Amino acid sequence: MKELARLKPVPGATKTRKRLGRGVGSGLGRTSGRGEKGQGARTGKGRPAWFEGGQMPLQRRIPKRGFRPLVHREYAVVNVGALEVFEDGARVDVGTLRAAGLIRQVRDGVKVLGHGDLTRKLHVTAHAFSRSAREKIEGAGGTAGLVVDTTAHGESEG
Repeated sequence: MKELARLKPVPGATKTRKRLGRGVGSGLGRTSGRGEKGQGARTGKGRPAWFEGGQMPLQRRIPKRGFRPLVHREYAVVNVGALEVFEDGARVDVGTLRAAGLIRQVRDGVKVLGHGDLTRKLHVTAHAFSRSAREKIEGAGGTAGLVVDTTAHGESEG
């Protein structure tokens, strides 16, 4: 059995590093293997792989395709199952959700999603509802209403 202290790399697996700028006789003195002048000879010469020397880059030359939405809403999300913490017949809105600790930041609004089950009759007001969340709230005898918010960007449901 070999001892770990005596392990060595396989012959040919390691190379000695280039010692640059150690005199002309070393073979890598003077310009240190960088050639004469130009961008490659300077310090900090690294450029990104896509750099094209000042030419208009490829990603800016080709036409843009596809749909890019201008407005991206970031909702604070609450699942229907989490609404079980409220009393039967309670009115649930953004303020009560925050007080109950179900959301932290409102961001662009609150969206109620349909994960979980709801057995209580609640009157929920939010910025958006998923179809399954609306069905579960109304199926339990409650109501699902949209917030009328003047600061939002035209809220929609679903």
